[in-house]
Amino acid sequence: MNINQQLLRDLMAESAAMHRHLCPRQVLGARIGLRGLRALGLMDEAYSQRYENSHKYLLTIVESDGCGLDGVAIATDCHVGRRTLRVMDYGKMAATLIDVKSKTAVRISPQPNIRQLAHKYAPNARSRWHTFLEAYYIIPDDELLRVETVTLTKTIEDILSKPRIRVDCAVCGEEIVNEREVMVNGRYLCLPCAGTTYYTTMVNC
Repeated sequence: MNINQQLLRDLMAESAAMHRHLCPRQVLGARIGLRGLRALGLMDEAYSQRYENSHKYLLTIVESDGCGLDGVAIATDCHVGRRTLRVMDYGKMAATLIDVKSKTAVRISPQPNIRQLAHKYAPNARSRWHTFLEAYYIIPDDELLRVETVTLTKTIEDILSKPRIRVDCAVCGEEIVNEREVMVNGRYLCLPCAGTTYYTTMVNC
């Protein structure tokens, strides 16, 4: 598949402006996002355009944070603030794109040998870093990426939740939004008070 280089470079200009620099993982992230859009039928075969308002019907889950996430976000037009981009930090450079209307989900990930392949496509690059940067623009989809149709372990409705639902935690009193509360012994609790937390409170500041 021939990649529309002008579209890709326009996307990378957006990503570089947001990220404050351009790196190989941003390009790889954008390629992942574009390939997912095409797999879902949200972009034409030649990658000649991004469909307007596709984010209304698209949910993207990325499997790591960092530079690659920015590339995926720019390509898919999905963002955390819009609640259309979620991070499940598995430390993997992969993303699952979900068509909310059809409930079709595809997971896009790099082929295992892309670093070795990069040297084939950019043999004269001035550094290893530049090898990856240049090659990720031009390696064909089939050689660069894997596409899998996947089934979600949660319903789309559970993942998206209802954004206007609010309850107060019965223990700490803090407000919980987006249906993220849990019921314990007949009381609504936030996840930390229910025992699932990433922090412990030492001293009140």
